[in-house]
Amino acid sequence: MKTVSTHIQSRDNAFVKELRRLAQDTTAYRKQGRVWLEGDHLCRAALVRGLQPAIAVFSESFWPLAPAEYVEGAIKIIVLADALFADISGLESPAAMGYIIDLPSAAVLSATAATVVLDRVQDAGNVGSILRSAAAFGFRQVLALKGTAALWAPKVLRAGMGAHFGLQLIESLEPQALAALNIPLIVTSSHHGALVQQQPLPWPCAWALGHEGQGVGPAVAARAALSVRIGQPGGEESLNVAAAAAICLHASAISAPAAPHLAR
Repeated sequence: MKTVSTHIQSRDNAFVKELRRLAQDTTAYRKQGRVWLEGDHLCRAALVRGLQPAIAVFSESFWPLAPAEYVEGAIKIIVLADALFADISGLESPAAMGYIIDLPSAAVLSATAATVVLDRVQDAGNVGSILRSAAAFGFRQVLALKGTAALWAPKVLRAGMGAHFGLQLIESLEPQALAALNIPLIVTSSHHGALVQQQPLPWPCAWALGHEGQGVGPAVAARAALSVRIGQPGGEESLNVAAAAAICLHASAISAPAAPHLAR
């Protein structure tokens, strides 16, 4: 069956205006209930996870070359003039395609799932990188407290490189919501606690990562069962929060019983 596509040339088109908001406004997805994935890597990651794009968007020059797999899964196809696609794009070098997917339904907080807690982590790149580490090391739930960068914002999605699609994400929580967790909460400190590589780590657990400048807030720290620090023999005062997250989550993953999630 021949694929039917709609071609758009005008920047004043209503669909184009909505797409521009999704691509450039960090919280537009909350109002629209949809998410913009730009570039073949993110689109392919969504397909691998079994997601069906509501709309596939292609630049006019790429449309005749688009692989069948990118086209067949979409409910609707939109083709934009190249200049129009470039105008909408949030990338320095615009991609040639993207998907609009429905925003996943809000997950129900699991009391026992291995969890990452983001306490006012504000940089989109850091948040995306932490999500990527969480997915890599077997942490399937991410709880974002109020003040954290919007989890489905375009920059967070790009930094996450597809990790979103394998995680249960819950955002805009108050610290009190952590009371529902029935697993130990671990916090990091630059100067207090045992070295992470020397400390027996519980599994499953929840790691709390804090604000880039202020660290984990008092309301979250008060709930911690354990505080650890990362040794820095080079003498730096602190690590980037995304780098610290990767070290801590990996330490938990390799100390988990049989580490089944790393045996694949």
